[in-house]
Amino acid sequence: MALFPQEALNPGVRKREVFGWAMYDFANSGYTTVVITAVFAAYFVGGIARQAPWAAFAWTAALSISYAIVMLTMPSLGAYADLRGAKKKLLVLTTLACVVSTAALALAGPGSVALAMLLIIVSNTFYSYGESLTAAFLPELARPESLGKVSGWGWGFGYFGGMLALGICLGYVLWAQGRGIKAEQFVPVTMLVTAVIYGLASLVTFWLLGERAQPNPAALRQGGLKASLQQLRRTFAQARSYRDFMWLLACAVFYQGGVAVAITLAAIYAEQVIGFQPQETMVLIFVLNLAAAAGAFGWGYFQDHVGHKLALGITLVGWIATCVIAAITTTKGGFWYAAAIAGLCMGSSQSAGRAMVGLFAPK
Repeated sequence: MALFPQEALNPGVRKREVFGWAMYDFANSGYTTVVITAVFAAYFVGGIARQAPWAAFAWTAALSISYAIVMLTMPSLGAYADLRGAKKKLLVLTTLACVVSTAALALAGPGSVALAMLLIIVSNTFYSYGESLTAAFLPELARPESLGKVSGWGWGFGYFGGMLALGICLGYVLWAQGRGIKAEQFVPVTMLVTAVIYGLASLVTFWLLGERAQPNPAALRQGGLKASLQQLRRTFAQARSYRDFMWLLACAVFYQGGVAVAITLAAIYAEQVIGFQPQETMVLIFVLNLAAAAGAFGWGYFQDHVGHKLALGITLVGWIATCVIAAITTTKGGFWYAAAIAGLCMGSSQSAGRAMVGLFAPK
């Protein structure tokens, strides 16, 4: 049996196009790995906010604001993309905005809390837009019975992008620390590295990934906003016909919220509570990404075999175990155990959730 069977793809879809789609996961993984998890989160608390009592709250508040913006605006943006066949065009624009705002994080130094929060809100909002838009391509590429494995291909490959960005940043940080360079000087460079990798790798996506959706003629005659709002009203009116999908979305609000908190505060907790040094945290996240890549890739095949609901449920049990172990441990060794479970569950839960949405979403 082939590892990447052509039979998993819809008729007319070539493997090179799936590779282009997976390259977007490769491109944007550096953002979550370096900015949200391993480097900038801890630097915001310890450097920009100077370990103020409210520093962790300010960091989570910025991310919460960005997620609220996405929740309120993504339905309209998605309706616009569907009606006008503009997923790829919007993906280009949101990627550009995230890359620019990520690079601009290099301007945030000690004391510039407001600037850092603003740039995190902007960059994470556009990152989330990109995640939703690229996920919308999955049902166009994969057959329904193969959504899990194809989603796993993307997520698994994507974590290698995170490892590339983090590996380069880790090498630079170790070099800088060896020469006595301070965090306020080397952290901005890691933001530029992350932005460059994100921008360059996404070019492969824009080159290979096609836009199959056709514009709705009626939407072209109307204003974009008016047509999008009408589409939203029709969708909400038909929501009762898609009860499984609506239940999935309701569940996702809670479990994705928990996963987001764990990922967002991992580096901060490791350094502020457990006592990790910055370079130790980066090594921890690097190894975690290795486990996540394996989990995402392998779990996709398991998911298609046993079913999406059971597969996702198992990963959530793993996340609960991760949080319990992390909460009760006081040693670096114990935290490593929690991180190992988190790595396996992180890739598999995200991949499984994306595949389930692709399966249940109205066509």
